[in-house]
Formats: sequence, structure tokens, C-alpha cells
Amino acid sequence: MKILYVTTISDTVNSFLIPHIRFLIKMGHEVGVAFNIIQEVDRELTELRCTIHQVDFQRNPLSKDNVRAYREIKNILLEEGYELVHVHTPVASFITRLACRGLNVKVLYTAHGFHFFNGAPKRNWMIYYPLEKLAAKWTDGVITMNDEDYHAAKRLKIRSEASIYKIHGVGLDLAKFSPKTAEEKADLREKHHFSKDDFIVIYVAELCYRKQQDLLIKAVSMVKEEVVNIKLLLAGDGDMLQAYQKQVTELRLEENVFFLGYRDDIDQLLTMSDVAISTSRQEGLPVNVMEAMATGIPLIVTDCRGNRDLVKDGENGIVIGINDVNGCAQAILDLYRAEELRQQFSDNSRSLIQQYSLENVIKDMKVVYSKQTSSY
Repeated sequence: MKILYVTTISDTVNSFLIPHIRFLIKMGHEVGVAFNIIQEVDRELTELRCTIHQVDFQRNPLSKDNVRAYREIKNILLEEGYELVHVHTPVASFITRLACRGLNVKVLYTAHGFHFFNGAPKRNWMIYYPLEKLAAKWTDGVITMNDEDYHAAKRLKIRSEASIYKIHGVGLDLAKFSPKTAEEKADLREKHHFSKDDFIVIYVAELCYRKQQDLLIKAVSMVKEEVVNIKLLLAGDGDMLQAYQKQVTELRLEENVFFLGYRDDIDQLLTMSDVAISTSRQEGLPVNVMEAMATGIPLIVTDCRGNRDLVKDGENGIVIGINDVNGCAQAILDLYRAEELRQQFSDNSRSLIQQYSLENVIKDMKVVYSKQTSSY
């Protein structure tokens, strides 16, 4: 078949979807990609001989530029003869499904996390829910990654209610993210200028309101009297960087909090850490949490969709309220004081993460594609 992958920006394909595209090509399909090229396109897509289409999608669903994006993706669909279109990310997914109306093409949609969810702002429900409800009429299959989205998808009434799937994320490379020896951990700490006695807490995420790093910074300020050697590593860029830096200065945490920016050595940073944390307000199925689980790091996460699908309170981590700074501080203290508990959480995470491996997810996707292409 001739298959088109569509995302709002190129970063999504670069970061998560290349193994899926590689799998489809290995099966004999021809695959093209369409997105707004924000991040340089990964070289492997060229090596795989994917056709690359530039489309001016904008993340803001109300942007006028999305009218031009609609025309661009419509022309691609008319001229290239794609038989199946697999859409990702809300804006590109809606525009592309709108463009697919009346065409002889199957439409598959992966929801990496609906923007309407339990506890979401009213604005999200007013904008995204009606769009998803409307686009469901033009959708042949929906892939979800967590329980809440799976049940929400069933209420959207797509063309075939039997074609709503739940898979275990985008797939994680368990060879790259795995526990290391105490010697390897010590070597990495020395390389990055940290002491073997430091208690290292890490949060890998965009610096933004949604990820809520300010709650974690506040929690660190509350525990530093007891955990004098605590080091918080914040890996990621984002529009809240200056605000968070100001907060660190005001709380006199310059020796405790480190802004690392964008990193391509997350596996190493996780290896040398003691605890991984996600204080996010909203998730789909967070890759940063899965990577920490695979590395064997105990977790503290907020009780939001996605986080709670991966972390079971008292089994492989501690689950706290979304805005519970006191609970976050207490969880850090609990794990700091109990090395045996950290090891228990680590072992359980390593067991739970196996179902989220890239190998297992590709098997799930093979079943999905087989069902969706059976009419061809």
C-alpha cells in the first residue's frame, strides 16, 4: 500500500515514529510523511526513501495559516494517490481528516493524548472536543495509549466502533534504557561532576506550564534542610526557563537545581540519578516516565492520565496530587530515607515496562494495520 504519515511538526516523527515507518517499509509498503519542518528531518527518512511533504500546519488550531495547510494536504492527497493516511497530533489530524472527506482513502488516527480530559480547562473542551467529535465521522480507526482516552474514543462514534484500539505507547528501546552497574553509575557521576553521595532527582520535560516544574522546585526547597546533598536535574528547554531560573534564585537553590537544556544523553542522565519525577498537569503516555522505568529508577508522579497508567502507587513509585507540593516533598523524603523501598520500586518498574517495549508495540501495530488494510 501507499501510506502517508501526517503530524503537525517534524519533531514528532523524528522523536517517536521512525521505527513504525521502518516496520511498514520492511513489510513492503511505500511510506510518505507530511508535516511542518520545524526540526531538521531525520536522515533515516531519506535513507528509507520516504517522500517528504512540507505542509504549513500550525499548533494553534485557530491560526489562519492552517487554511493554507488544508489546501496543501488536500493537493498532496489528490496528486499522490495515498491509500491509507495515518494522522497524529490534534491540529494536523483534524485538517487532514477534513481533507480526506469524499476520497477513497482509509484514515487511521493515533491520539497521543486528547486535549480534552478529566480536569482539563473549559477552553480545551470547547475547542478540541467538538473538533474530535466531528472528525470521528471521517475516521476509520483510532489508536489510544491510556485508559481514559480509550473510553473517550468510544464515545466519539467513529465509522466503526470495533476499530478503537489501545496500545502500549510508541514503543521503547529497552536496549538503550536499562539498569547499569554501581560502577557505571559512579563513573557517570564523576564525568558530570556530581558526587557519589549526592541524591540526584531528575525531571526530563519541556520547561512549561503543563509540566509544572515550579512545584518540584518548591518541593526541593522544602526538603533541602534534611536532604542537604539533593541535586535536581531539569533536562529540557521551554518558555518557562527564565521564570523557573528566577524561582531558583529567590529560593536560594543555585547549588541544588541545574538547568541542562536539551540533551541527547538522557539514558546517561537517568543512569546516574536516584529518583525520577513527573509533576505534569497533563500527559498522554509519557515517554520520560517509561524511560525512567526501563532504567530502573523509582518514580514520583502526579495523578494525571498517562502517569497513573504507568506508575502504580506503592508498587513502582509514589503517586501524588497534581498540585500537591507537600505530597511531592514528602515523597522525596520517603524515598531518600528508604533505599530498600527504592530498590523494590526499581525491580517492579523493570517488570512492568516490558509490555511497552518497541518490539511489543510493533506487534500491536501489525495487528492494527492488518485490520485496517484487509479491504485492499
